Amino acid sequence: MPTIVQTLSPDPVLHDEAGTRLDKWLSSRLPDLSRTRIKSLIEGGLVSLAGSTITDSSLRVKPGQLITLGLPPDAPAIPEPQDIALTVRYEDEDLIVIDKPAGLVVHPAPGSPDSTLVNALLAHCGDTLSGIGGVRRPGIVHRLDKDTSGLIVAAKNDRAHHSLAAQFEAHTIERAYRALVWGTPCPPNGEITGNIGRSGQDRKKMAIVKSGGKPALTRYRLLKSFLGGAVSLVECRLATGRTHQIRVHMTSIGHPLVGDQTYGRSRAARLKAASAGSRDALAAFPRQALHAYLLGFFHPTSGYMLKFESDLPNDINALIDILETG
Repeated sequence: MPTIVQTLSPDPVLHDEAGTRLDKWLSSRLPDLSRTRIKSLIEGGLVSLAGSTITDSSLRVKPGQLITLGLPPDAPAIPEPQDIALTVRYEDEDLIVIDKPAGLVVHPAPGSPDSTLVNALLAHCGDTLSGIGGVRRPGIVHRLDKDTSGLIVAAKNDRAHHSLAAQFEAHTIERAYRALVWGTPCPPNGEITGNIGRSGQDRKKMAIVKSGGKPALTRYRLLKSFLGGAVSLVECRLATGRTHQIRVHMTSIGHPLVGDQTYGRSRAARLKAASAGSRDALAAFPRQALHAYLLGFFHPTSGYMLKFESDLPNDINALIDILETG
């Protein structure tokens, strides 16, 4: 939760305002804030009603309600360079490939104004990063979730950015992930399809939607099972790149990722035969067990195929070691 520098409590909802969407009502009461800004504050958990957080912008207000909005400090318009250690897997005058650790946000956003990969890249690369992503996202061609580890490429000039973006658009980028999921997928190899868009129940989550959204295709392969099939290591290859795609798709077939606090569900019933050590390790794992281990693309200048692999990080390896003991 970001630091709050100001708390705004507009007057209670009037009778003739009943039924108005929450974001629209706040916009009318707080004209200095854009509706887009207000919507992001709502989705960021900074609006409350009677002490309870509200994250649904479409909530209809009722007469007499007193709604409070916490206003965090503005993020710098232009990210500042910060000396943050990076694991550089490859770098030339066109691009840089980073092995991102879990916990590192890719670019500044509400709630994460600094200490991001962009801040680190600005310190490492200076002013050579591509400007196509805008001042807040220089060089950023694609993203990984904060708590997803693994390989990510950034462009150091506009020509490279155009080339890489076109490869992502054409789905010619090779991307593969490894993940620990609950249960054992059946069949062991398969494809998951379904348009992905914002969830109608929780706007902070993505979901497979019947209308709207964007087409998505994930191919998965079972690598190994543990604890009698209670947990499995799978490989997922993306044919598309939608927000939270692997997490949403694996959940949709009943195999959410271990440690996923947004989409995961407890599987305590399947762990009755597991050792206390395995049960405790699974319960304590602090993030979605997802690692981008393979990244391949055509170099923007030479045209040669570049392919990089990243070993599973220590935290996932340590969990697997425990699971292998039962």
